[in-house]
Amino acid sequence: MASRAVRRGTVLPVDAARWAMWTFVVVNAVIVEALFLSAGSGKNGVLTVAKFFGLHAALLMLFQLLLVARLPWLDRRIGMDRLTVWHRWVGFLLLWTVLTHATLVVLGYATLDDTSMGKTFVALSGVPASLLGMLAAAVIVVIAVISTRPLRQRLRYEVWHGLHLLLYVALGLSFVHQLQETTTFTSSAFAEAYWWILWLFSFGALLTGRVAMPLWRNARHRFRVAAVVPESDNVVSVYVTGRHLDKLPARAGQFCIWRFPGHNHWWLANPFSLSAAPGGQGLRLTAKAVGSASAGLRNVPVGSRAFVEGPYGAFTSLHRTRPGTLLIAGGVGITPVRAMLEEETTADVVVLYRVRSEADAVLLDEVRHLVALRGGRLHLLTGRTGRTGEGDTPPFAPDNLHRLVPDITERDVYVCGPPAMTRAVLAGLRDLRVPARQVHAEKFGLA
Repeated sequence: MASRAVRRGTVLPVDAARWAMWTFVVVNAVIVEALFLSAGSGKNGVLTVAKFFGLHAALLMLFQLLLVARLPWLDRRIGMDRLTVWHRWVGFLLLWTVLTHATLVVLGYATLDDTSMGKTFVALSGVPASLLGMLAAAVIVVIAVISTRPLRQRLRYEVWHGLHLLLYVALGLSFVHQLQETTTFTSSAFAEAYWWILWLFSFGALLTGRVAMPLWRNARHRFRVAAVVPESDNVVSVYVTGRHLDKLPARAGQFCIWRFPGHNHWWLANPFSLSAAPGGQGLRLTAKAVGSASAGLRNVPVGSRAFVEGPYGAFTSLHRTRPGTLLIAGGVGITPVRAMLEEETTADVVVLYRVRSEADAVLLDEVRHLVALRGGRLHLLTGRTGRTGEGDTPPFAPDNLHRLVPDITERDVYVCGPPAMTRAVLAGLRDLRVPARQVHAEKFGLA
């Protein structure tokens, strides 16, 4: 129950998960550096440094796999959005590590053979082990370039994601490259066992989280569309049922990645929050028509199959630290908040719902009913972008937040809405000195 999730003076789940991740990284970094020192030096000083960067590039690649493996224990405590941000920054660190390794290898052999780096590069490309490393580095460079913000914003998600999958090709090439470098993989029995275990663990985690678990859950639950209900001209709710849904580990506030085979192409998927607390009888998503996939949901045939990945997300009562709760939503961001209201067991709840006009307030009647049922308070903040209808004041300015919720620093604050709104809310909360451990915000998206 949500009330049992309140924590005072204990380690938060997100902190425990972060400590576990950092411990994993530090322990493996220490092992890799110990293996580097025990394996002896290279043919010259430059090649020795090149080997150092190569070993750490391999470690970064494997860490990248774990960040996007969608392991439930990490995802429910840290959140897919934060894991994706870390994946992005580790990816750029990996890029520079790989480029440094490759440059030093060419420089080292050029120094050793007393020839130019150009001639050395051509010569190394004729060596199978080196060629595999070059190809892997080239793929990583391509992925890094298309992941820069200017190019990423110009590419459709499906195109970017398809190109991004080339990373797995780079990983395969890197694995064989490392396997053929005997000084790296077989310098000792421990080194060989360590690298095999680490590669198998990382690929195993990825295949389990991204392939095996979704296939197993869909085979077990056999999700089907039970009803499609228009909520307004541009908002629709889809009800999904299935078998043994009481065994699905879903919580209010989480989201799933939804596919509707036969309605859209199998590779088209959308992340939608659960707009009702999962109670073992069925799932509900509520979406606003902002793209072709979400706009077409009202045409999904009743009775058709649904393929559901998840649930994902850390936007849940698992992270509660205080008895009182403030839920802040903007637009269709009300959907996970509405689900949390259904799960909420305390009457000490306040909801701030930001929309342009009351007509744009999705699921407003349901939210009002749930808030009234718990004796809470609902503030509907309407008006043009950045302002409310009350004195033309920014709705999430610190003074306005404090006026609406005087005891805001004593509450857990959950925020879900458009990026600009979320940034404004978080800035207001910082100005009010709401403790960071009491603030919960998550971007719902694919990774």
